[in-house]
Amino acid sequence: MRVLVACEFSGTVRNAFSERGHDAWSCDLLPAEDRSNRHIVGDARMILDQGWDLLMVAHPPCTRLCNSGVRWLTTPPPGRSRDAMWAELDEGAQLFSAFWNAPIDRIAIENPVMHRHAKARIIGYRPPAQSVQPWQFGHGETKRTCLWLKNLPPLKTTDIVSGREARVHRMPPSADRWRERSRFFSGIAAAMAAQWGDLDGLTPDQRDLFGMTA
Repeated sequence: MRVLVACEFSGTVRNAFSERGHDAWSCDLLPAEDRSNRHIVGDARMILDQGWDLLMVAHPPCTRLCNSGVRWLTTPPPGRSRDAMWAELDEGAQLFSAFWNAPIDRIAIENPVMHRHAKARIIGYRPPAQSVQPWQFGHGETKRTCLWLKNLPPLKTTDIVSGREARVHRMPPSADRWRERSRFFSGIAAAMAAQWGDLDGLTPDQRDLFGMTA
């Protein structure tokens, strides 16, 4: 498959698909952290119509959509205005809408739980198909992530581990904190590549079971 991994500079998801033989590319406004030549620097919305079979949006910069930050819409942080917060919400909703309505058959978008103002602004919004935790895929951490899926089956748990902690949430302030918070978990990426990478081999009954269109 031709796979586009949008909003990713680490290469974690891209490499998981590449290792299974897929033509996978990542795209982000930042250069590739691993200096891969299979990375496009730019706005992923500009290349959505280039014949991709699967779009995986690894970590869209949609902080204003998240339920955890809805309070800033009424009481902005110091130095910011209420109008600016709502403008950023509109921008985030437009970005999510562009990915969700892209001309690509199979789409997966990762994002935290959304608030009602975000849901109302997203074109064709529907609830996430599932939420996953890193500890379900081999990482001893807690960080709930929602997955919006189109023509893709929910991920199946691969490796439940104990010793769970909210490592990412408890990170101290630093210049690189945003980078680490946005880093995708390799165990989840591997599950995506393994479980979504061979969907063309499914029987009609299996596709119906997964709720996938023909």
